[in-house]
Amino acid sequence: MVRLLPPNQVRGRNDIFSRAFCGLFVSDFENSNFGFISSFEFRVSSFCFTGGGMLGQLILSGLAVGACYSLLALAMVIIYKTSEVLNFAQGEMAMISTFVAFVLLESYHIPFLWAVCLTFFFALFLGVFVELVFLRTAKDPTVLGLIIITLGFEMILMGFAGWKWGPDQRSFPFPVSNVETYNFYGLVISRINFWTIVICLILMFILFLFFRYTKLGTAMRATQQNPLIARVMGIRTKRILSFTWAISSMIGAAAGMLIAALGVLDPNMMMDPLLKGFASAVLGGMTSLPGAALGGAILGIVENVFGGYISLAFKGVVAFAIIVVMLCIRPSGLLARHYVKKV
Repeated sequence: MVRLLPPNQVRGRNDIFSRAFCGLFVSDFENSNFGFISSFEFRVSSFCFTGGGMLGQLILSGLAVGACYSLLALAMVIIYKTSEVLNFAQGEMAMISTFVAFVLLESYHIPFLWAVCLTFFFALFLGVFVELVFLRTAKDPTVLGLIIITLGFEMILMGFAGWKWGPDQRSFPFPVSNVETYNFYGLVISRINFWTIVICLILMFILFLFFRYTKLGTAMRATQQNPLIARVMGIRTKRILSFTWAISSMIGAAAGMLIAALGVLDPNMMMDPLLKGFASAVLGGMTSLPGAALGGAILGIVENVFGGYISLAFKGVVAFAIIVVMLCIRPSGLLARHYVKKV
């Protein structure tokens, strides 16, 4: 049984820390030393007891953030497996797509589902545009050179968003309330957190079906495993690479809209989540899609539990500590295979 808990029954609802533990993510709008962290850093402190345990509340709220990390990690891993390029423009591509959705909803008053579909089409063409214009035209490209190109494109998108929409923080119009909550046998979670987890799981399942059972997904897997053999077998690897960027951009757009719904919408909103998504990919394995999804969930939970039990001040460094530890202990990640090159 799932019972909807009205806000007036949530004890301590006026206290942002208590609300956070009741499953309601509350953005910290204070300026941090890094500036960009404030748009997506969720503070949690005291616990709102409604029959559940503190650890359970932390895990549920951490899963919602971790699901967004998983989507970003998947978007980065899909590109990395195909081209060995780390797309550091992934966050800003998602941010631009989210602003497009915001304009469609607020300025043109398009129904939410239609706005999401149009945003996905925009993200698809944005991913193809980046691959065709910036990467494919590069002369004698190296992996490092392509990574630097993505960094440059990231700066272009961030500058464009700052010029077009300004630095103001906006509330993303999402059809699910961030105030009302569900009560799962004493564990309270906000409706937006619950549906964030559900949406992310559905998207991951669709990705699994796509790569497993479709011809295009099989062609992408073949290209990722051995581009030369794939070309010999008649697969147009350049088109597959463009489509890989398109798929990655669409996944990032979904993550961007969910992150904006959980926090705020501004040009810097994706910088911190992108780093956490990268940490999730490293944790699970940069060549493993299931590993990227698992890494995001683990990171979201560990980060939330660390902030609740140990220190909120150092909550943001957990992801980077995980990167350092994993690179020292198991560089390939939790689920990826470790290959040793013989000379």
